[in-house]
Amino acid sequence: MREISDRKIVVLGDVMLDEFIWGDVTRISPEAPVPVVDIRRESVHLGGAANVLANLVALGAKACVIGVIGNDAAGERLRGGANETGSTQAGNYLVVDESRPTTIKTRIIAHNQLVVRADRERRTPVDVWTEDRIIAVLEEVIVNADALLVSDYDKGVITARILGKILPLAYEHMPVLIDPKLRNFTFYRPATLVTPNHLEALRMANMEDDTNDGLHEAARLIRAKLECDSVLVTRGDRGMMLLERDADPVYVETVAREVYDVTGAGDTVIATLAAALASGASMLEAATLANHAAGIVVGKIGTATASADELIASFES
Repeated sequence: MREISDRKIVVLGDVMLDEFIWGDVTRISPEAPVPVVDIRRESVHLGGAANVLANLVALGAKACVIGVIGNDAAGERLRGGANETGSTQAGNYLVVDESRPTTIKTRIIAHNQLVVRADRERRTPVDVWTEDRIIAVLEEVIVNADALLVSDYDKGVITARILGKILPLAYEHMPVLIDPKLRNFTFYRPATLVTPNHLEALRMANMEDDTNDGLHEAARLIRAKLECDSVLVTRGDRGMMLLERDADPVYVETVAREVYDVTGAGDTVIATLAAALASGASMLEAATLANHAAGIVVGKIGTATASADELIASFES
């Protein structure tokens, strides 16, 4: 893990706050057949691309995040939280858009079960002026980077124009990793690795077959359409499937022993992949590390990270 501490990774994507309201349900509302949650505590965590940043820092990497926040208290809290991760000026590259609120996902949880989620957000693509500022910041920071990671949550920050400007520039010098969404699918090029989950992979390939053979074919079609180097399909409790170039697929079995919460697990996977590839790991080595990291965070409740020490202990056990 020592090599990871020397790596500088740039994260581009949709940043947000994950807010959790924890409580107990003891009765049903007389107004409607819904539970009444007695609130016991609240917590707020970095979410989306900002959680990717938090995962990278937890692994020991140096990282910064480029995204969009609103001119509001939530935006300041997000910027402050990014800077408090321990990576120097990690949140200083966030762009303020006066026309958008900072995205907040609020989850109400009772007895460790999700009751409801409420989102405050604006999902339309950012305007040209905001695109220009994002591109300018990216052109500045990727000069000294060891990897570029795109975390697309389909909230409007990732646009065809930004991808078209930045991906070719970065791909010449470093690994480029994409956590994709369907809206921008055709614009994720060039890329080193694309990491859809199994449902996203099937939609991107216009398929329904969720078997091993079906996902292999979906990954092959994604590789062909994007001309990317590799595709890693995450499959929940079935682990991962890695397809490198024209090789046979490799199936990585899950190492999770108990699954309490999958919130943010995809962020952990792509962060670990980026840190490993930036450090010179092979694609299979990176996938194996990411699989162990995901197994750690799904055993925690709420948005979580996997530290370098936890990852090492996972292999020792």
